[in-house]
Amino acid sequence: MRLQPATEADHPEVVALTHLAFRGTGPRASWNVESIIAGDRINLALLREDLAAKPGAHLLTWRDDDGELQGHVWLEPAEAGAWYLGLLTVRPDRQDQKLGRTLLAAAEDFARAHGAARMRMTVINLRDTLIAWYQRRGYRATGEIRPFPYGDDRFGRPRRDDLAFVVLERAL
Repeated sequence: MRLQPATEADHPEVVALTHLAFRGTGPRASWNVESIIAGDRINLALLREDLAAKPGAHLLTWRDDDGELQGHVWLEPAEAGAWYLGLLTVRPDRQDQKLGRTLLAAAEDFARAHGAARMRMTVINLRDTLIAWYQRRGYRATGEIRPFPYGDDRFGRPRRDDLAFVVLERAL
């Protein structure tokens, strides 16, 4: 799997794939759908805003030999050798082929090659299946809980009032 830095031309596809994987419905829906949040997971303006605000971040894409976007991931140096991993996304129709774990491993390799000693992420506390998926790949809950940004609808509108973020971490 070869990860490439996303270009401006990739951004609309990244947004569309993210929406399909995190908010899609119907037969093409992912096991990873965040049904507890309505609306878009990200939009083009927000993606561009995040990239501009975080110049050290890496939005990496993975394309097949025909150039079709198969997945993407956000990596960002955080603190003291830790990197933040977000937006790990694989096409829902390919998720049963172990590509998520392959993309995760490639993202970890990229971060390690750029000086990361640990990978950190946040996962919504009620996403037990997703948390378990990351735990099977060596991630552990740190005990840190971060508040959900209620009132900030940039990432969608929560359908529940008991959301928070669990911080997971893995030594690289």
